[in-house]
Amino acid sequence: MIAIVLFSVVLVYATTIASLIYGFTKVNSFHYLGLKPKTKFSIVVPFRNEAENLPKLLDSFSKMNYPMDLFEVVLVDDFSSEEFQVSSFKFQVYVIDTIRVSNSPKKDAISTAVQVVKNDWIITTDADCVVSKNWLLALDNYIQLHHEVSMIASAVKYECESSFLHHFQQLDLASLQGATIGSFGLGKGFMCNGANFAYTKSFFQDLNGFEGNDGIASGDDVFLLQKAMARFPEKVHYLKSENNIVITKPLNDWKSLFYQRVRWASKTGSYQSGFGKGLGLIVFGGNLAWVLGVGCWLSGFILFQDIVLLTLLKFIVDSILIYKANYFLTKKRMHYLILASLLYPFFSTSVALYSLFGKYEWKGRRF
Repeated sequence: MIAIVLFSVVLVYATTIASLIYGFTKVNSFHYLGLKPKTKFSIVVPFRNEAENLPKLLDSFSKMNYPMDLFEVVLVDDFSSEEFQVSSFKFQVYVIDTIRVSNSPKKDAISTAVQVVKNDWIITTDADCVVSKNWLLALDNYIQLHHEVSMIASAVKYECESSFLHHFQQLDLASLQGATIGSFGLGKGFMCNGANFAYTKSFFQDLNGFEGNDGIASGDDVFLLQKAMARFPEKVHYLKSENNIVITKPLNDWKSLFYQRVRWASKTGSYQSGFGKGLGLIVFGGNLAWVLGVGCWLSGFILFQDIVLLTLLKFIVDSILIYKANYFLTKKRMHYLILASLLYPFFSTSVALYSLFGKYEWKGRRF
């Protein structure tokens, strides 16, 4: 009886992941860069104590294949304790102080920037990122070819070293990016990454910004996306382009990674998207079922062949989705896939359970 229950849960999980794999294939890749740039962008970068990372980000902006007079950079300082001086660049760059009005520092930073940006198209990224030379060009060409679009989600990947911790994060991020793209392919987009997220100022204002979820510390990206999908789904697109991927840094210790994932998981219960809530519950159920299956096998309640079949069923669908997403993101082979797949269910269920009642640290603050 126990084995039947576990198999039923994992079968629902596997079917759901298979649907995301199908959705992933439905989102076409975008490669065209042949149009003359004309879109004006305001790049918004919230930051707190990022004096080491910001010069690298700004340097990557200076190397972009995009006219310098067609974009500005607005750096929003969230009460940094360290001083940061902006060097001279050919593009316009400003540093402003965030105006805190809510429990969410990043939402406040973006809302502050929206009030001063000069251009209608806003694109947010993070201070610990770097961008490719065609980052804005791909976005511009897509906008020119899709006049109806007002919000665009795009991909993020890690720049990994050789450690297991770094590759574990890349595989985890690949699964999240795979689920993100897959959900858009199914017409159910519910998740995005604020390190590579674009929308027009007018659209942001039409949605009343972050009103309604500014009491939640995180979620500047997903809550805005879900609000847009609920009201104007035809205006929200996913740009699946290798030229538009933003590169960020993985974390260097397990404690920081755990707290980061807790921060991400803590907003799931507040999702406006029913699809997103359901998917989160199914993913949690699938991982928990496998963990319980291991415990039941070790305790003698199910047979060895039962846990083998459970493992294969989950591993196969997970690997296909991760492989597709990882190949799109990196064009490199996956490392530590089997070991990460065995560890991840324990890590994921711990994060999910802790996020229900635990506190987390972020940028020197506790939430």
